[in-house]
Amino acid sequence: MKKAKVFSQLLVLMLVLGLVLAACGQAPAEPEATPGAEAPEQPPAEQTGEAFKVAMVTDVGGVDDNSFNQSAWEGHERMEQELGYQVAYLQSTSDDQYQPNLNQLVRQGNDLIWGIGFMMADDIAEVAAANPDSQFAIVDFVYTDNDGNLAIPDNVVSVAFDEHEGSFLVGLIAGHMTKTNKVGFLGGVKFALIEKFEYGFMAGVKAANPDVEVIRNYAGAFDKADLGQQFASTMYDQGADIIYHASGGTGDGVFIEAKQRNGVWVIGVDKDQSFLGEEVTLTSMVKRVDNAVYSVSQETADTAFPGGQIRSFGLAEDGVGIAATQTNLTADVLKLVEEFRQKIINGEIKVPQTEAEYAEYEKTLK
Repeated sequence: MKKAKVFSQLLVLMLVLGLVLAACGQAPAEPEATPGAEAPEQPPAEQTGEAFKVAMVTDVGGVDDNSFNQSAWEGHERMEQELGYQVAYLQSTSDDQYQPNLNQLVRQGNDLIWGIGFMMADDIAEVAAANPDSQFAIVDFVYTDNDGNLAIPDNVVSVAFDEHEGSFLVGLIAGHMTKTNKVGFLGGVKFALIEKFEYGFMAGVKAANPDVEVIRNYAGAFDKADLGQQFASTMYDQGADIIYHASGGTGDGVFIEAKQRNGVWVIGVDKDQSFLGEEVTLTSMVKRVDNAVYSVSQETADTAFPGGQIRSFGLAEDGVGIAATQTNLTADVLKLVEEFRQKIINGEIKVPQTEAEYAEYEKTLK
């Protein structure tokens, strides 16, 4: 009986071994999908009947920067309410988060992905190159080659604003209303984009009053309100009674400083910033990022994605202008603003946006 039992066990072992050897000569079975694995590429929303998906990545200023990130998000919220789009945002607290955030929105299958701000231009270009079937839009940057020719990737649309035109109008206001004949400009980081604000503002000031001195500074950051307050304190001490800032959240400090003084004003930027202190806000140069985001997203959903192209928004397109809050502006200055606004739209005035253009513009004032 013992021998029979051993023989039976050997027979079972040989059968198992034979099955294993046979399996070694076959192709391995496909593994099962595991939870958390990347989902397969989905067809565009218009082919599935699903809501069009639009999402944005903020720059370091954050979605509540009281400036253009916030304006961009307000445009997304309008799309959700009025057009039924599915909207979302990812917030960046440092520039090394731009690419991970953009890639996350790609994986989530968004139909259009916005990069809010020129500081993520390189990241948009890299992520777009790695994901040619995804569609991207960038605010405040136009891609060019080394010779200055347009070189916008086919799956990216560049959205630009004529900030210099709107800045000219608030410069007119500052030049007309200063009592000390000194006004200030505070930029965030010194780039060509912010210089458009600077030189447009200076041109408007000089158009109103060639004798006004413009004190100019750059804080080196867009998210440092304490720095903004320090620079504002120095400029007010130097005699400026009006400061125009183009510095994102850094500019909040200008309002803080102004409210601690008497007889000084702030000109806000991007949004109507009177909520930061209506008693010290002369006006704001509004940059309608919300309108631009809304317009380009709707064009993409309803018509075709304008990849490789520029969409520009200036005075004529209601992309820039002065704020609706005009409590602290006089009737004569509003009349002056409208007069010059029409001249710019009609092409009678070419507003400078670079140092070289401003130098040529100055010659026309003499």
